[in-house]
Amino acid sequence: MIARPLFWASLGALLWTHAGYPAAVALAARRRPRPVRKQPLQTTVSIIVAAWNEETVIERRLQNLLALDYSPELIEIVVASDASDDATDELVEEFAAREARVRLLRCPRGGKVAAQDRAVREATGQIVAFSDANATWAPDTLTRLVENFADPDVAYVCGQLRLQDADGTNREGAYWRYEVWLRAQESLLRSVSGGYGSVYAVRRTDYIEVDPRFGHDLALPYRMVQQGRRAVYEPAAFAFEKPSRDLEDEYRRKVRMFEHCWLITLCGGMFRGLPADYLMQMISHRLLRYGSGIAHAVLLVTSIALAPRGRVYRLALSGQASMLTLAALGRIRVRAPGAALAYYYVLVTWATIVALRNYLRSGVPAVWEKAEGTR
Repeated sequence: MIARPLFWASLGALLWTHAGYPAAVALAARRRPRPVRKQPLQTTVSIIVAAWNEETVIERRLQNLLALDYSPELIEIVVASDASDDATDELVEEFAAREARVRLLRCPRGGKVAAQDRAVREATGQIVAFSDANATWAPDTLTRLVENFADPDVAYVCGQLRLQDADGTNREGAYWRYEVWLRAQESLLRSVSGGYGSVYAVRRTDYIEVDPRFGHDLALPYRMVQQGRRAVYEPAAFAFEKPSRDLEDEYRRKVRMFEHCWLITLCGGMFRGLPADYLMQMISHRLLRYGSGIAHAVLLVTSIALAPRGRVYRLALSGQASMLTLAALGRIRVRAPGAALAYYYVLVTWATIVALRNYLRSGVPAVWEKAEGTR
């Protein structure tokens, strides 16, 4: 009977990606750590901010970057405007008129990655650092990022994104802390399997132009490893960002994000030419995580089919029914313990399925829209 192997395969995949893999990578990192050889490093840096219609936050972003605790003569700030049609360009030009370190680069509408690529071509720094327009960096964030490049094996460094409290119902922060911990274990073992768009830097000589529909967060780390380099995590390089206001806003953002993830996973050569341990990271943390929605659907259907055949299947079905009930309570804002987090998990898991459907039907555009409540 095919239901039985499908049940155990889906259950095993979910338990491995959410619990087994984190425990295994933490144990491996403890037994065979590969720390980065950091030291103070003063080198030229180009900070690139891709922006599309960011008039509400761009002045604050530039003020924050100009105040960084890093030698001013070694920094240039390039705002790559992706055909903004609000006051973004004018506000940046006003800054540039009184601050030589800032310049505006007008780009045709092509999406974030295309704007970043163009900015890198025109940048002068030995290190290129990237940030979103709505992020805020701690004063020493750039210093902390750059000191990792004293290690000649390091090509990519991402910092730690700290999510501020949402104005509404979003519970992204609870899950985010788990993800931050997991990235730290991966980095200590070899390299991270993904980064953060709000705070990362690349050695200019290692920068790669990827498909404009790909995001740097997922594409650059594995591409660095394919070239025999390291992509690491710097926990002391803080960036702060406001998450989507409500869970429903976060759901829509996740759908758009997972569309790009499916594109990269299925068409980006993600699993070619990787060392065995890093290949396991990519399968465990990326492929199985993106496929968790499919695994949950298979597990639910097979649990229903097998429930009359054994106690373990009935227990599995009961557990899933309890989770869905708790999520339903979170949906209607009942203050039950764990209800909001269960609703968040179910929404994000469902987003992986919707994103795959959208990708297969319509593909993925290169341009992006801002998530509600993040400015």
